[in-house]
Amino acid sequence: MASKAVTIENLNPNIIKLEYAVRGPLVIRAGEIEKELEKGAKKPFKTVIKANIGDAHAMGQTPITFIRQVIACVTYPDLIKNSNFPADVKQRAKDILKACGGGSVGSYSMSQGIELVRRHVAEYIEKRDGHPARWQDICLSTGASTAIKNVLQMLCNKIDGKPSGVMIPIPQYPLYSASLAEYGLEQVRYYLDEERDWGLDVAELTRALKQADKTCKVRALVVINPGNPTGQVLTRANIEAIVKFAHENGLLLLADEVYQKNVYAPGSEFFSFKKVMREMGEPYSSELELASFMSVSKGYVGESGLRGGWMELVNLQPEVQAQLYKCISAMLCPTTLGQTAVDCVAKEPAQGEESYEVWSREKAAVLASLAERATMIAETFNSMQGFKCNVVQGAMYAFPRIELPEKAIAAAKAEGKAPDVFYAFRLLEETGICIVPGSGFGQRPGTYHFRTTILPQPALLRHMLDSFKTFHQNFTKQYS
Repeated sequence: MASKAVTIENLNPNIIKLEYAVRGPLVIRAGEIEKELEKGAKKPFKTVIKANIGDAHAMGQTPITFIRQVIACVTYPDLIKNSNFPADVKQRAKDILKACGGGSVGSYSMSQGIELVRRHVAEYIEKRDGHPARWQDICLSTGASTAIKNVLQMLCNKIDGKPSGVMIPIPQYPLYSASLAEYGLEQVRYYLDEERDWGLDVAELTRALKQADKTCKVRALVVINPGNPTGQVLTRANIEAIVKFAHENGLLLLADEVYQKNVYAPGSEFFSFKKVMREMGEPYSSELELASFMSVSKGYVGESGLRGGWMELVNLQPEVQAQLYKCISAMLCPTTLGQTAVDCVAKEPAQGEESYEVWSREKAAVLASLAERATMIAETFNSMQGFKCNVVQGAMYAFPRIELPEKAIAAAKAEGKAPDVFYAFRLLEETGICIVPGSGFGQRPGTYHFRTTILPQPALLRHMLDSFKTFHQNFTKQYS
């Protein structure tokens, strides 16, 4: 028999190096446990709680009515004539269909997205920032993830014989480490300051940059605000310092702002990097290269499966932007239903329109509930011995630090696992709670963390936290 054309020995080594913790071995095991429960297996719990990923609807969040009605109408246009949906829903569906080839969402759109939707996104950004936005600089995407990867791909090049490097926060969202591994880009890690609510210190950026300069050419800086997995919201002063740093060092700034609607803590406020950069004036406003990202998977919407998102490009060379758009065109276009959801987020029902009252009530209820759960999760972990959890200022996650007994660390090493991975597997097997170990995001050596979402509905979240507390007490007792 002829040998296989593709073997583990000749596979692209970047793929082998790639890891994506939020869908890693723990999640695979959680899926297996779910099947075991379905077949009647006896466990000390009745259901698996997937607190590993920011999937709001999977955790019981109700879809926003306006969005689902518009999607229903564009998918089955007979509803525009024959349903009792609100007039503004029908008009929105008509407008979107008119902008589609053949009047159907089954047709391809332009590779950068439907022009009408891109114009509405530009209007959203102008309203948010108080500064102009060009619709031509808006590119719709399959969630924010695809747009982020498209921008990172532009950096796959050696400069003066050195590989290109990208600065990413630690802890970070594993999309970044996975994509850098996939593209053969160098990962330049800068640590967020846990003692200062996961703040971003420019001195730490400088340290990371100087250290990396020996082995690679650093070309870009990633900032996640509000933070994932850490839940912090950067202050305006902090953003100004980051803008200055990126400009001084000639870096492309990637601003991951997909949680911009998720801000809960009193005194915290979201400022877009573009707004701050523009208001800082020259030379930053016209020179700093910026790509910012937004998604309908998060916020009050939580439409993760529809895969709608966008990026705005600011101050890129026109020739570079044209090449990026050319690259994106090879993927044809983002899903038109995702683009429809983007349109509903970018152009929300206006006061006086028929859908406004329901939409406004539903949006406020989701965000108020998330704020309540953000407080509940931090307060509960901080009340438990061996845990320290910063205030969840924004986003959808908590990233508590956990103390593990020396015997537990030794037991983990005996099994060939990182201590936080060992802990997370035990938690899953004994409680059905699926979290992501901190090592999947990066953490300071000698510290152990985990990421959990705040998405389980209040009653389930309370049950989850009670189970967590009992488990940790038993775990600590066993290994002390």
